[in-house]
Amino acid sequence: MLDRIALILVTIGALNWGSVGLFKFDLVAWLFGGQAAILSRIVYVLVALAGIWCISLLFRENDMVESRNDMIDDKVE
Repeated sequence: MLDRIALILVTIGALNWGSVGLFKFDLVAWLFGGQAAILSRIVYVLVALAGIWCISLLFRENDMVESRNDMIDDKVE
């Protein structure tokens, strides 16, 4: 569950950076009252923490696939 939340937050961050790069429009700042607003800063920090968490996905991918295959094999038997 935590992995999915992290991926959602990273996706939000990626879309926001894309809008900044393409259109010079910071959607998070616009929604929450500017870059210095406390809500915007919380979103930025959550996105950053989610990005750090997602680094672990690079190293866990094989373990997750293997554990899912084991779970499927257990259900079949």
